[in-house]
Amino acid sequence: MDPQTLQRCARLVLQHAETSRLFGVPFVPVYRTASAADDPAPPAQDAAPKPPAPPASTPRPEETSASDPFPSVVPGLHAPTGLEEIKPRSRAPADVQAALDELRRRYELDAPHQHFVTDHHNIVFGEGDPCARLMFIGEAPGAEEDRTGRPFVGRAGQLLDKMITAMGLRREQVYIANVLKTRPPGNATPTTEEIRLCSPYLFQQIAIIQPEAIVTLGLPATRALLETSDSMSRLRGRWATFHPPPPATQPIPVMPTYHPAFLLRSYTEENRAKVWSDLQQVMRRLGLGRSPRA
Repeated sequence: MDPQTLQRCARLVLQHAETSRLFGVPFVPVYRTASAADDPAPPAQDAAPKPPAPPASTPRPEETSASDPFPSVVPGLHAPTGLEEIKPRSRAPADVQAALDELRRRYELDAPHQHFVTDHHNIVFGEGDPCARLMFIGEAPGAEEDRTGRPFVGRAGQLLDKMITAMGLRREQVYIANVLKTRPPGNATPTTEEIRLCSPYLFQQIAIIQPEAIVTLGLPATRALLETSDSMSRLRGRWATFHPPPPATQPIPVMPTYHPAFLLRSYTEENRAKVWSDLQQVMRRLGLGRSPRA
């Protein structure tokens, strides 16, 4: 590999590591595959040596400065990011997934997107744990999402993955969806009419999943759920309430925050601090770990 390519790769690695650090992820998550999980444990004498203890100057998690909006270690969380915090749901995941599959079939039959201009190749319906306690909702698929049929897999999706990891979760433990299920031309912001036509299917998704909390990503998704005309600066960071249709019976708390795509465009420390503060409120509500001390 030539020196110029090596330097470019090094810059990308450093940028990725710094972004992860700012969102409270001080490690690279390593997930075991199913085959690896089935392998017997190696003999004790073959175990790798333990890494050396950190120098005395390295601060412990509880010593993290409360003024740092993105602490390098979130107190109370540790690799693999507090997955033991997740409580089992009483509903059978297979039954909930079957209801979601039936809703998707109804969406494909109704095809509300046929009433407006789209630039899509795949329907991006949503994915994740059908019994997730936490749901993330964006506005519409982008080019990479349209290509793969999966929500939030482009650059904004990679940033969302880091946000989820920083909260002590894995992507497969939450549910991710958009208001629109098809890509608008040129990734245009969804119109009021497009949201009106598509939101009933999103609302039914929410009613089936029955999450304990929802994070809306960006203004279109927030306005769709909360039926408000307020600006994002007034909405974010404050709990609101969404009243889903049946079969859900309870209102669901909603935390609006900035869309990851907005963060990529305005990647300032102030904006990252605001999003991290919003996510910490969700963590406290769901009991996913302690926040930095005030």
